[in-house]
Amino acid sequence: MTKNPKLILPAALAGLLLLVVAAIYLVEPASSLPSFFPGHAAGSSHHHVKHGIAAGALGLAAFVLAWFQTESKAGGAAGAR
Repeated sequence: MTKNPKLILPAALAGLLLLVVAAIYLVEPASSLPSFFPGHAAGSSHHHVKHGIAAGALGLAAFVLAWFQTESKAGGAAGAR
């Protein structure tokens, strides 16, 4: 995988945003979600757990992407041999 340091900040910000969205999905009932969120339903007390899990998983994946972009080109201990 080629390293692109320009991706570190956007990936970390996307990860943070997605974790906040995941928390909102898990805490707020469907009627209290912002209207632009998928799953918003007026008068509903249902929580969107699957949406929260999906947003959390994507947020963690974005952090992993940012982390892999910060690795040294030598490959760590394997490059020292």
